[in-house]
Amino acid sequence: MTNKTIPGPARCIMVLGTSSGAGKSWLATALCRHYANQGLKVAPFKAQNMSNNARVVATPAGQGARAGAFGTWGEIGSAQYFQALAARAVPDVRMNPLLLKPEADTRSQVVLMGQVSEALSAMPWRGRSQQVWPQIAQALDALRAENDVVVIEGAGSPAEINLMDSDVVNLRVARHCGARCLLVADIDRGGAFAHLYGTWALLPDEDRARIAGFVLNKFRGDASLLAPAPEMLQGKTGVSVVATIPMQWNHGLPEEDGVFDMRSTGAGAVHTRIAVVAYPRISNLDEFQPLKNVPGVHLTWARSPADVEGSDWIILPGSKATAADLAWLRAQGLDAAIAQHAARDGRVLGICGGLQMLGEALIDTLGVDGNGPGLGLLPLVTSFEAHKTVRLTQTRFGAVQGAWQALADVAVQGYEIHHGQTAQHPAMAAKGDVARELIPGLAWQNPAGNVLGLYLHGLFEDAAVLQALFGADAPTLDAVFDRMAAGVGRWFAPEALAWARRHPAG
Repeated sequence: MTNKTIPGPARCIMVLGTSSGAGKSWLATALCRHYANQGLKVAPFKAQNMSNNARVVATPAGQGARAGAFGTWGEIGSAQYFQALAARAVPDVRMNPLLLKPEADTRSQVVLMGQVSEALSAMPWRGRSQQVWPQIAQALDALRAENDVVVIEGAGSPAEINLMDSDVVNLRVARHCGARCLLVADIDRGGAFAHLYGTWALLPDEDRARIAGFVLNKFRGDASLLAPAPEMLQGKTGVSVVATIPMQWNHGLPEEDGVFDMRSTGAGAVHTRIAVVAYPRISNLDEFQPLKNVPGVHLTWARSPADVEGSDWIILPGSKATAADLAWLRAQGLDAAIAQHAARDGRVLGICGGLQMLGEALIDTLGVDGNGPGLGLLPLVTSFEAHKTVRLTQTRFGAVQGAWQALADVAVQGYEIHHGQTAQHPAMAAKGDVARELIPGLAWQNPAGNVLGLYLHGLFEDAAVLQALFGADAPTLDAVFDRMAAGVGRWFAPEALAWARRHPAG
């Protein structure tokens, strides 16, 4: 592929990794706040993200916004949403123009410029790149024109030689904007120097020259023991190790794709034990980070009945494949465990797909998700529609009763991403079994008051909700970002990142 570098006022720094999980998202977020703290105008960018953790953002005019009942909203990966906040920028769809939301091992829903594309979703993987590259390049060029620095995150590894010919997220992006690249390795896994050297060695010569520094991430121990490996690596590649970042337990940034480490949860005397059911297609797991930060709250990822024993709450989170994840939940025996917990007046909370699972039935006449019986803990029925509801929402709980009464009349804000539409089961209503509707079309609870289901994501990111439920605050994201940026100043060689500060726009 030949790519012309497009001139623009913004300089681009790109964070590449030797593998997934190396820490690209974390470092890109830290760099966004680092440069923003220098008084620079900063924007994040990731050409293609594969994640079921997504956020709702406004779609700029002219970017294909869908108007009408669904609003002018779009989806981007959660990592770029948080990076935008770290950069003190308003998140928009240009920051993650292509989002792949896995629905099965070999199938993903494709979201281009914030909107679902059925045509691209049906297209073979390798056939998409030429279709999506013009929009990706346009989005990056627009961000460069408006900012001093664009912090770009790669995906996986740039040395995946089986994918280089269809690459739209790593080397093609770096070439397009002339990015200065950092290559990050997870040293905690072992083999970091081999990962760095092997990745560098597999790159074409012109792209090796883009690597401005190696970063060793998640280091535990005495950094002096690394010698002489950094010097030997530089001798072989001409690239120096510009930072060694210590392992960051309890860093406070929501996880992008993986479940959080249990060693970083449960600070203080435990007063509330919460089990979050971790089904295979769990989505929006990042919204539970504030719970992990509340003193006295202990979170557990539940994949078996034993994992929910002794819990005060069970949460059924969102799902990108509700019917399939519900079938998985039953296969593990978790359906009976959840029913027993509810029968003992234990709290159960279902969010989005979790709400749908709590009802009586899933009805899918369009082949969107799948049909199936629900868990029967709420007298509701969900029908899947072709159009996805994607919007930001501000609302207020009504007269909540029972175990969740603390939420009564609490104003909340969050976001919705769902194909399903849920309503009272008419036949059950005729027999007197009626769910208490707390927010019209969005939230319901059972007559006993201990089972609550709602479509609103981001509930625990609302300070008023945390105060109502726990009488406590979680650390703000701003404090998390500033702590990360302060670390960048300590861990990086003084001149490794200074080049961008010499290039203010305008």
